[in-house]
Formats: sequence, C-alpha cells, structure tokens
Amino acid sequence: MLKGLGGLGDMTKMMKAAQEMQTKMGEMQERLDTITVVGESGAGLVKATSTAKGELVGLDIDPSIFDPNEKEVVEDLILAAIKDAQVKASERSSQEMQKITEELGLPAGMGNPFGGMGG
Repeated sequence: MLKGLGGLGDMTKMMKAAQEMQTKMGEMQERLDTITVVGESGAGLVKATSTAKGELVGLDIDPSIFDPNEKEVVEDLILAAIKDAQVKASERSSQEMQKITEELGLPAGMGNPFGGMGG
C-alpha cells in the first residue's frame, strides 16, 4: 500500500487531479499548435517560423544571401534559423508546461506524470 493513499477519498482526488491534468495537457497541446516562434540567423537574413510544438511552418529568406558561390553558407544560415526556431519552440513548450504544473499545484519540472494513462 502506498503511503498517503489512505482510503478511497484520496484515490478519488488523485483520479480527479489526473483527469484535470489530462484536460489541461490537451488544451496545452492545442495551444502549442497556435503559438508560433521565430528563429533567425545571419542577423535576421534568414527567419524560420515554427509552432511551439516544433513544426516548421514558414521560412523567410532575404534574397541578398543567394550567391551561387556561397551555397554552403546559405544552407548553414537556413539550418541555423531552423535550429533557433526549434530551440525557441522547445523553450516555449516548457513554459506552457510550467504554467500547467503551477495551475495544478504540482512540483515544477514534474513534466507529465500521466503520460502513460488514458487513450
């Protein structure tokens, strides 16, 4: 028997908390689809737009960087902008997760303790 689960009342509370967590996680997943972040490189010459889930949704490339002799530089700038967008997306996703854990009064950095449940 686990400590702290003294009786059915606590179990019901835990189940309710789990459901609330799942609802909030679902809402957060939907929000992450609508939140966008912009990564950039080359002082803004290349911009990559991504959802907070890390899905690339747009690229904005300044035509001045298209020099046939600089093909590798251009590719590096594009990759750097995409990576920057992915890092920002990951950070934003973590911030959203943190909001939920705070709202539910869970310890920070707990992640999703109910990831294996449901379905």
